[in-house]
Amino acid sequence: MPKQNVVDQFSRPLQDLRISIMDRCNFRCSYCMPAEIFGDDYAFMHEEELLSFDEIVTLAEQFAKLGVKKIRITGGEPLLRKNVPTLIERLVHVEGIEDIALTSNGVFLVKQAQALKEAGLARVNISLDALTESVFQTMNGRNVKPEIVLKGIDAALEAGLEVKVNMVVKRGVNDQEVQPMALYCKQKGINLRFIEFMDVGQTNGWDFSQVVSKKELLDEVAQIGEVEALEPNYFGEVASRYRYVESGEEVGFISSVTETFCGSCTRARISADGKLFTCLFAEEGYDLRELLRSGATTDMVADYLVGTWEKRTDRYSEERTEESVRNKRKIEMSYIGG
Repeated sequence: MPKQNVVDQFSRPLQDLRISIMDRCNFRCSYCMPAEIFGDDYAFMHEEELLSFDEIVTLAEQFAKLGVKKIRITGGEPLLRKNVPTLIERLVHVEGIEDIALTSNGVFLVKQAQALKEAGLARVNISLDALTESVFQTMNGRNVKPEIVLKGIDAALEAGLEVKVNMVVKRGVNDQEVQPMALYCKQKGINLRFIEFMDVGQTNGWDFSQVVSKKELLDEVAQIGEVEALEPNYFGEVASRYRYVESGEEVGFISSVTETFCGSCTRARISADGKLFTCLFAEEGYDLRELLRSGATTDMVADYLVGTWEKRTDRYSEERTEESVRNKRKIEMSYIGG
């Protein structure tokens, strides 16, 4: 099948693909996988339920033919899966894919960063929600100290990987860490992304009163140094980007609550068990694993993807209401890959 660019019902192209490769995680962050829900007896997926590397590569090839240029490997914690560098190396060779990144909590990067870089990984997005030990332990739900993540960041930088840090901010929990995090990343020359606490899934206890808005976050960052807005790098860029005027380091804000970006969303997501989701706030997905394992040809898979994207009308953040927050049964972030 020759390359084609598909668009949805709002003329949004398909350009970005997030692929979850593992539903498990060694953290229990309250906004993603709260410990009281995901306890020791929680039934995670068996290995045969996960998409195989062959299946992931097949899907990546078909998505690339439809216009996808960027792939992000996610989880759970993706580095809990064995042989991730092998998968990265295969995805690097998919024609049309220009950028491959991985989202991680950073714990396993000390041991794996060099192998990931050698496999062809370009960038890691590392979740780090606080620098103060007690606050970080409250956020990650596993009493993990921030030092192990900071060592993972250093290992990634030493391996030559580009590093971005993501910080989810919850009012009354870690909002006092905004300036220390901004200063740390500025001094390290690392791009920082502040993320508004979002109402993803059913279990994170979301309430608007816990949202620290982009405006508030920007005001905090401006106390570190004067910042100026940057133009988007490409259509569909999620973060609002700024740079420090004096030194040039970048800081961004992902504000799906107070400043929605549905109108330019170009992103599809695949869960670890092969469900395709066309929105982070979706209620259900499309079973690609069943399609692949039923013997569908690659052309059949591509046709299915085209048909799914072309009928897409998702724009939850623009339509968010108190009723939808309360009653819409959204897929959990840990399942869909954030």
